[in-house]
This record gives sequence, structure tokens and C-alpha cells, in this order.
Amino acid sequence: MKQYPYLITMMLLALVTLSSCEVIGGIFKAGVWVGVLAVVGVVALIIFLISKMGGRK
Repeated sequence: MKQYPYLITMMLLALVTLSSCEVIGGIFKAGVWVGVLAVVGVVALIIFLISKMGGRK
């Protein structure tokens, strides 16, 4: 509960200082990196599961 005034202040500061295009650009950059990390994680998990299944023979 104590963090809400700080969060609201930071959000208002971002609204006042940044243009909407910069904000949207930042959101998409973050989304791209989260997507890349998710794909790498899924591929690593698939490789791990295949190697474990192949090792049981």
C-alpha cells in the first residue's frame, strides 16, 4: 500500500515527459525481448525433454 503514491507519481511523470510514440516504442521493445526469451526458453525445454527421453533407452 505504501508504494502506490510512488507508482502514481512515476506514471504521471512519464505521461508528462514522454510522448506517446516513445512510450509505445518502449512497450514494443520490452515485448520483443520477452518474446525472444520465451522462445529460447521453450526451445531449451524441448531439447532438454528430448535428450531425457532419448537417454532412457
